[in-house]
Amino acid sequence: MRILRGFWKLLVAIKDGLVLLLMLLFFGALFAALSVGGNPRVPATGAMVLALDGSLVEQPSDADPFAAIAGAAPVTREYRLRDVARAVDGAASDANVKGVVLDLDRFVGGGQAGLATLGEAMDRVRRAGKPVLVYATGYTDDSYLLAAHASEVWLNPVGAVLLTGPGGSRLYYKGLLDKIGVTPKVYRVGEFKSAVEPFTRTDQSPAARAANQLLADALWADWNQNVAQARPKAQLASYLARPEQIAATTGGDMATAAVRAGLVDRLGNRIAFGRRVAQVTGAGIGSMGIAGSYQAIPFEGWVAGHPERSSGTPIGVVTVAGEIVDGKAGPGTAAGTTIADLILKELAKGRIKALVVRVDSPGGSVTASEQIRQAILEAKRRKLPVVISMGNVAASGGYWIATPGSRIFAEPSTITGSIGVFGIIPTFQGTLTKLGLSADGVATTPLSGQPDVLRGTSPQFDRLIQLGIEDAYRRFTGLVARSRGLPQARVDQIGQGRVWPGGIARQIGLVDQFGGLDDAIAYAARAAKVAPADAYPLFIEREPNAFKQFATDMFRNDGSPGDQAATDPWSRLAGNPERLMGQALGDARRIANGPAIQVRCLECPVARTTPPPRDGALARLILTRLGL
Repeated sequence: MRILRGFWKLLVAIKDGLVLLLMLLFFGALFAALSVGGNPRVPATGAMVLALDGSLVEQPSDADPFAAIAGAAPVTREYRLRDVARAVDGAASDANVKGVVLDLDRFVGGGQAGLATLGEAMDRVRRAGKPVLVYATGYTDDSYLLAAHASEVWLNPVGAVLLTGPGGSRLYYKGLLDKIGVTPKVYRVGEFKSAVEPFTRTDQSPAARAANQLLADALWADWNQNVAQARPKAQLASYLARPEQIAATTGGDMATAAVRAGLVDRLGNRIAFGRRVAQVTGAGIGSMGIAGSYQAIPFEGWVAGHPERSSGTPIGVVTVAGEIVDGKAGPGTAAGTTIADLILKELAKGRIKALVVRVDSPGGSVTASEQIRQAILEAKRRKLPVVISMGNVAASGGYWIATPGSRIFAEPSTITGSIGVFGIIPTFQGTLTKLGLSADGVATTPLSGQPDVLRGTSPQFDRLIQLGIEDAYRRFTGLVARSRGLPQARVDQIGQGRVWPGGIARQIGLVDQFGGLDDAIAYAARAAKVAPADAYPLFIEREPNAFKQFATDMFRNDGSPGDQAATDPWSRLAGNPERLMGQALGDARRIANGPAIQVRCLECPVARTTPPPRDGALARLILTRLGL
């Protein structure tokens, strides 16, 4: 009977697999048929609408249709910064676009530097004499940074503007590890390389606290300056300093309080907002005549109908976004082999006149970082100018790959530095003892069976790994010293794993000048003796798989955050504890499962787009991550 039951299960599994395969083939054929039809039709004239139901990223990751089909994982949309910014910039000069509308109800967020870039594009639309209107049920730090650049900010009457600033708690594991008998063997160089502190301490060290406070203060000062310049009438200082007093003056009506403080222009629901858009932009009522509708041009349709420039002299642009890992991976992950191959294959074609490396990464593997650096050096060997453009974060391994650049551009809110190296190996001799287990064995050399996670690592192995860490740090500081024209001793002083905001990084010589990707491309063109007006960016990258995204969209379940996520800021703040727990556990897993020697910045407050676990899944997630 067991054999028959097993055979039956096998047949059912085969049947399910065939059904899934047929469904994928069907939708693949449907996708191909739709693709043949050309670009989606958009209204000839109207207001450009950016409904950012997700996060703003440097490079979107491939979607996972299998997870969507199984309903095993929520789907959060990712919007490529350069596509969104290009659409908004295009709206300024496109006579058919009467204004720009941002719907931020389900906006998850993005890095501060990227948000500032989009805000500048919104400013250019306003300078062209066109209105920019923003709507949301509630605004938090990231969404309000964008909203401040609008000509008219709308808020739902039941909503609020809740601004918290950077900061918060971090999870420390030492007490738990002690209880379950896990001994983390930590190897590091850098006084401020606090990525390993959660495994060795119950709180942050004084050095880490000082560095983290400086970074948070610098980012918050830049945020305040950006908002104050974009919306000078906002009484920002008093609203941030005494939020409870301001709320008390309106009996707890936070929406009215936001209007009185000048943070918001109008209160109203979506119908009223839509009518205002039709009135201000002259876009006209929507074709269906629904209350609050207007002639809308989806930004995706505009982008599809206005491809990126492809004429002139090509300036190569390669994007290094996400965690730096060994091997190959799709977009959104900086895989060493994948990115190096992209660069080398493009160089072999001999068509680009300069190379711009766009970095938005907190680092990761030393070997993958070096593999990418070597590919960039090949461009220098071919006498091509190499320019670095830093996005939201270019730290640790992200800075390692920036060292070949002859010029480094960054934003004041870019997070960079973290010049330090660490490694960590968990050992379980204490856990075995608590369980009444033990381990023993034989050896032929001092390194036999090392790292021995059952009995603990040997002194010889510990010394060997520490020497490797110290050598990697010397290499790192040496690369930075030669690249930046600084004494290695000076690099060691500003290194030590310390994270710097872009403004200070420029003062201490880690960055050359402020500017975005367009500024870096223009500089690279001039360095190649090409007029910037005659140059165009040739993006050297793997595009996200269109079929995977199509299949994911088709199978997105109703419980995904894009459909049912709360839009009010109170619920979003309430979800922060679980989100932080999930982030902390994910960071722990990345450290524990990563390479033995890493150049990674976990201190960097990079944009986190993963939603919190739902339906009480936090406890199960913790137990799963701990292997219990």
